Amino acid sequence: MVLIVSALVVGLALTRRPVVASVVAAVTLSSWLGSIPLAPLPPGRLDAAGVMSTDVIEGEYGPYALIDLAGGTILADLPPGSAARRGDLVRLEGLAAGDPGTARGVRHRGVVEVDSFERLAGPGSPILALGNAVRDRVSTRLVPAEGGRALLAGFLVGDTDGVDEVDEEAMRRAGLSHFTAVSGSNVALFLTVLFVAVGPLGVGPKRRAVIGLLGLPVFAAATRFEPSVLRASAMAGIGLTGRLMDVGLEVWQVLSAAVIGLLIVDPALAGNVGFQLSTAAAAGVLIGARWPIHSGKIGRALAVAIGAQAAVAPLLVLHFGEVPVMSPLVNLIAAPLVALATLLGVIGVIGPVLVADVGAGLAGVVLFMAHVAAGWPQVGWVGLLVALAALTLLLVLPRWRSQLALAAASAVLVLISGAGASLPDPGVVVLDVGQGDSILIAGGEGRVALVDGGPDPVLLVEKLRSYQVRSLELVVLTHVHADHATGLSGLVGRVPIGQVWADLEPHHTPASEELTAALGEAGIPVGPPEIGTVWQLGALSIRVEAPLRRYASPNDQSIVLTVGGPGQTMLLSGDIEQVAQAELAHLRADVLKVPHQGAATSDPVWLTEVGAELAVISVGPNDFGHPADWVVKLLEESGAEVLRTDRDHDVVVPLS
Repeated sequence: MVLIVSALVVGLALTRRPVVASVVAAVTLSSWLGSIPLAPLPPGRLDAAGVMSTDVIEGEYGPYALIDLAGGTILADLPPGSAARRGDLVRLEGLAAGDPGTARGVRHRGVVEVDSFERLAGPGSPILALGNAVRDRVSTRLVPAEGGRALLAGFLVGDTDGVDEVDEEAMRRAGLSHFTAVSGSNVALFLTVLFVAVGPLGVGPKRRAVIGLLGLPVFAAATRFEPSVLRASAMAGIGLTGRLMDVGLEVWQVLSAAVIGLLIVDPALAGNVGFQLSTAAAAGVLIGARWPIHSGKIGRALAVAIGAQAAVAPLLVLHFGEVPVMSPLVNLIAAPLVALATLLGVIGVIGPVLVADVGAGLAGVVLFMAHVAAGWPQVGWVGLLVALAALTLLLVLPRWRSQLALAAASAVLVLISGAGASLPDPGVVVLDVGQGDSILIAGGEGRVALVDGGPDPVLLVEKLRSYQVRSLELVVLTHVHADHATGLSGLVGRVPIGQVWADLEPHHTPASEELTAALGEAGIPVGPPEIGTVWQLGALSIRVEAPLRRYASPNDQSIVLTVGGPGQTMLLSGDIEQVAQAELAHLRADVLKVPHQGAATSDPVWLTEVGAELAVISVGPNDFGHPADWVVKLLEESGAEVLRTDRDHDVVVPLS
């Protein structure tokens, strides 16, 4: 099969159809690979030695890694504190489950719950050892790895471990995430630095070619063989080989040969999103660089950016559901800043660390741009098809270019203008943030408060962006659990916050401690409100009803609020359970935010005596049985309409 595909793609490449050749190779080899089932890992106890295929990765549920054993690759769910690098020899013991799957674009035979993990030795490959040394040098020179310094590490070696997930999402929405997916420009900079470093040894094109070919594997190892790096390194290697052999290669041939060669060696790359985006972007850059326009350097740079964005747009919509409309313009401004930051970072890693600090400052500017541009328009399939149709008509009907361009721009603007959401004036929005709570209170005239942040800071920031919330007058953390507190950490330093209410004692969780530490560093006042306190938020009043005392359960310790409006009242009950509910039997409201995702921890009498005509359950996919069937049935039988965020998504409750 591989030989047949190889013959086909080589034939297409020789007939000057390199892009077609690459597409044929990708689709065919991907289908072939996907049809070959992996042998499941035998379930039971496993005691084996293997080689780390990745570094230890800190995931949402703890550290994990891909490890190559004698029988194939496994996904190891590691104990906290495990430490090892790619290429290290390790021994592990644990309980194996036999479900094959895919992680980080790599197929594995199954998951092993590891209870004993030991690093036996460093990498046996000198290339990996040198790559690790380069990576270590970058990380030690850019401590602490946060903000601009973390982003600079991403520019240099693709190490984004220190980049906050909210910052990563902002880079993606702005169309700038490719700068941390080390590729062509980084490889070119590496080779330039390498040629300068070797001095007289690098005099002459053939000597430089040999030195470059020796250095490229080290750079690929330092950047962890990311698909974009493999593509760029393969292209550079083919070009250097051609120079060494005095063979002139056209750049399209180089791209095609690199893609074809990599797919033959590792067909699984065809299904890797990073490889798809990198290849498409490279093709778009080549098209933009050769597009027949008569303009200066800025015009040519914009054409290159537009070419790259147009090439990756279908993939972005396919994988992420949207594409940033203004990405070419943002890239035009950001690209020189990234190039200068990367150059200064290289100098600072080798020489004075002060130079790296300047580079980190420039990376911080890029990060600021990303957060600004992340709120700019995005379009999905409809907008993309409109743009494609307009481009086709422009090419077919050149006499009507002005009219067609105006019509297409108008259509896209209409799509963009209808994409946002609006806050009630006044009212409450119970946000769909998954298994947790996050509630916006809008008093009108731009005055907004937020109660809880849900479990995902990236999602919360996106929700606030979609409702055009640019500042929060008041933030309330009802209690310490992660499904209420974690998301709020992503707002600190990104969204102006006036004051925070939190009554945490005597309970603490990692999520609440991280939040209070971040608030303290930012100088944002935080403290418990007194019972009966009323915060006037425009047309709405927010009254503190509880906690009345200290409770053994963090759920009963929830801050309970009544939001009063011109027409209705809404009770925000946190996660209170039967003990606290018994002490709050007097509370009444037109709308109830049902406690604790509708769990079976409420008092049935209390639920009905609140007297709500509308009950909102903030809940996501879960294994806890939330909401309990009897809770939903009881509320409906009492005459309340029941809405759920897992089915109805964001629930808007006007209080006028």
